[in-house]
Amino acid sequence: MEAILFHWATWVALAAVMFIVVVLLSSLQVIGANQSGLVVRRFGKSLPSGRLIAMEGEAGYQADLLPPGWHFGYWPWSYKVVRTPLVVIPPGEIGLVVAADGEATPAENILGHEVDCDDFQNARSFLSNGGERGRQLGFLRAGTYRINPALFQVVTADNADQFGMRAHDLQVFSVPSDKVGIVSTNDGRPIATGDLAASVVEGHDNFQRAQAFIDGGGGRGLQEQVLLAGSWNLNPWFVRVELVPMTEIPIGFVGVVVSYVGKEHLDLSGEDFTHGDLVEKGRKGVWIDALLPGRHPINTRVMKVELVPTTNIVLNWSQRIEQHQYDAKLGPVTVRSKDGFSFTIDVSQIIHIGMRQAPRVISRVGSMQNLVDHVLQPTVANYFRNSAQQVTVLEFLSARSQRQNEAFDAIKQALGAYDIECIDTLIGDIQPPAELMKTQTDRKIAEELQRTYEVQREAQLRRQLLERETSVANMQAEVVRSEQMVAISQKNAMAMEETARGDAARVKLAAEAEAQSMRFKAIAQAEGTKLAGDAEAHATKATGIARAEAYREGVAAMGSEAYVAVQLASVLGEHQVKLVPDIAVGGGEGGLAQALVSTMLKTSVAPKNGVHPVVKPNGAAGA
Repeated sequence: MEAILFHWATWVALAAVMFIVVVLLSSLQVIGANQSGLVVRRFGKSLPSGRLIAMEGEAGYQADLLPPGWHFGYWPWSYKVVRTPLVVIPPGEIGLVVAADGEATPAENILGHEVDCDDFQNARSFLSNGGERGRQLGFLRAGTYRINPALFQVVTADNADQFGMRAHDLQVFSVPSDKVGIVSTNDGRPIATGDLAASVVEGHDNFQRAQAFIDGGGGRGLQEQVLLAGSWNLNPWFVRVELVPMTEIPIGFVGVVVSYVGKEHLDLSGEDFTHGDLVEKGRKGVWIDALLPGRHPINTRVMKVELVPTTNIVLNWSQRIEQHQYDAKLGPVTVRSKDGFSFTIDVSQIIHIGMRQAPRVISRVGSMQNLVDHVLQPTVANYFRNSAQQVTVLEFLSARSQRQNEAFDAIKQALGAYDIECIDTLIGDIQPPAELMKTQTDRKIAEELQRTYEVQREAQLRRQLLERETSVANMQAEVVRSEQMVAISQKNAMAMEETARGDAARVKLAAEAEAQSMRFKAIAQAEGTKLAGDAEAHATKATGIARAEAYREGVAAMGSEAYVAVQLASVLGEHQVKLVPDIAVGGGEGGLAQALVSTMLKTSVAPKNGVHPVVKPNGAAGA
């Protein structure tokens, strides 16, 4: 009996143990290493109105999660444990958080402020520390988190579209090295009236710590501060970033910064500069220090950078436009002369603005284009209009260089008041009245034609001279040969001269001897000739006397006419001229005698040595 009782007691104890084990096992919850246990209590007191998460054992979702491991006491009829995976944020991404429970977000805020809750892994701390429901300022960086899904929804790149976002929005924001990020925030205090952007606050690590930004007094909207190159963990619900190119100042320029944000301006320009304010960097106004060539991270939404060339600037009052386009609105200057003619002038003005003077110029006129339109244009144009009225058109044209020098001096003085250096003033093309220039042109053409003819004439003379010189050059060999021949001839002449001198001396002596001989001979011949002449003269005298006597006797005997005829016939006969018949007998005195004489002359008088003898009156034949 006792054995039976013992056996029965053993089975009862064993059954009780088994029952206890079964009961305990039914309350066991095993949570894996990559899981969390979300506990839902089936029974308990009700949650306060508006609350979703139980912190005091109320029925519903419990704030605390079950960590990995074995957990007893969670009876199936009293609890429901939902195993949830861990939240993983990949490298290069962020996770946004939406809280389903907590305090109400203040009306002036959009996002729930950050509280100490171990990156949303401690729901109890979140709710106890005043965490606010809705979108959160805080966010999750790359890593693995145990998040209570009943309290928090985590927005990742995988589910971004469910929240009206893009996967790209959940990536770590990257600013390239040649860009600058212009920031606008969606939360913070309102910007002060009159301010264009929120002022810079410290301690928020380039907008990565949103709560620190708000706690530091950061304003909502456009920010003065910019993001530089790098990668930044930014909450896209809190901040928007616009990438713009960095402000580049080219070589040959400086950048004058005009800031519309910053501390109140404190003028540093000095008392002598009364045309504007110059302030230090970080204040509102024109910065006194210009930006040097290079790239600068300037917030172009709240600042303006005016490029000012530090090289020489050429401005044309003509149809030509320089590459900088400052003179695009400029045209030729129309002026009126003293004699009432209107004409146009092309002008080029060269100016220079020093690096230290650039902020003063911009503070005074606002921009380079304003400088051209409101300073240079009226200064240059009005000077030439006033200058042209003092002279006539032709005087203006003839004294162009003088006008240019005068313009340079006057414009240099005028621009000096604007801190601008005048390098040069150049007068280009002048378009005088056509009707006036036609007369000048016609006159000039005539002068040029005359000059052309003179030039052509000079060219012809030069050509002749060239041809002459060419001929001389071509005959140079002949000239050399002739020169040598002349030299030889000179030597020969000198030799001949010496020879001639010897011959002359010899001839002189011979001539003197011969002259002496001839003198003696001449004296002798003269004596002989004188004697012969005297003899011949006596003979001739005697012959003449005889002939005269014969003539007298012939005339006495025959008569003067007959004798003359006989003498004439004798002369004609000597020359064999037949003028009358051989015999002619006529009447009259002496006719028969004349016939007889003619017959005698023909038949008996023969020529002697080809010369007919002359019958002299005395009958003697003479040669």
